[in-house]
Amino acid sequence: MATGTAALRAALPPALAESLDGWQEHLSLQRDLSEHTVRGYVGDVVSLLDHLVRRGGGTVADLDLAALRSWLALGRTRGDSRSTTARRAASARSFTAHLRRSGQTAEDVGLRLSSPKAHRTLPGVLAADQARAVLEEAARPPAEDEDAADTALRLRNVLVVELLYASGIRVGELVGLDIDDVDRGRRLLRVLGKGRKERSVPFGVPAAEALETWLTRGRPALATAASGPALLLGVRGGRLDPREARRLVHAAIAATPGTPDVGPHGLRHSAATHVLEGGADLRSVQELLGHASLATTQVYTHVTVERLRAVHARAHPRA
Repeated sequence: MATGTAALRAALPPALAESLDGWQEHLSLQRDLSEHTVRGYVGDVVSLLDHLVRRGGGTVADLDLAALRSWLALGRTRGDSRSTTARRAASARSFTAHLRRSGQTAEDVGLRLSSPKAHRTLPGVLAADQARAVLEEAARPPAEDEDAADTALRLRNVLVVELLYASGIRVGELVGLDIDDVDRGRRLLRVLGKGRKERSVPFGVPAAEALETWLTRGRPALATAASGPALLLGVRGGRLDPREARRLVHAAIAATPGTPDVGPHGLRHSAATHVLEGGADLRSVQELLGHASLATTQVYTHVTVERLRAVHARAHPRA
């Protein structure tokens, strides 16, 4: 949590702080949300409660629709985008719903809180040849003076990029994989996604080859007693940190000339788009990505339509 948010939280009256603590525990233990998601939700509601205190409120009973609306309006005057406002409203509604369910308030005041719908932007994706170039860059030949540790890290980096593009899984899902989560014979990953939902995700031959090389030549050079069953390891032998995984993907993409820096999530978007362009149905892509709603997956149809329009404009004689 940012220092500013921590300071605001520490200054809350005890009654509000207690309600916030209970809601945070609900998000973590009962809804089983990720640490990142919980941090974002709590940061929004700390801001809301600070606003409530400034309006003279001291308990959640003082939280009414006027306070919610003025809080969102204040954010808009400070430059909050539509998507930020929509997210903050969703955080507030989650909080007020918990207050009502737990008996802390007589009604759920957030039910009447409306907010602008976030603009749905098309995800950044790589063209198929750009994705191929990134993978080739990641697998470039080693330097002549490369030592065993450098070799291990290079082989790991190759596997990270290959698996992200081959499977379309999230970075958090990737670094959470254990060795036993990989069915090497059938080329399947057992992935634990959002909400602790498990799914099986296939991967192709190049990723399988990178996996075998990592397990035989790379991982043993980094493994320590603290490695446990983690598939991917950091330089000190512990489980690979998501931030390091993101950094190395950005580095591989940045090292590829003419390729937009879409990052790890861009590889996920690219995988989904290329699978759809190859003829897969939307339901299959939904299962591949682990989306709870088909509506989330449908954004990729807009991506492929935009590409089709661009190709048509370039190639059709009467475009």
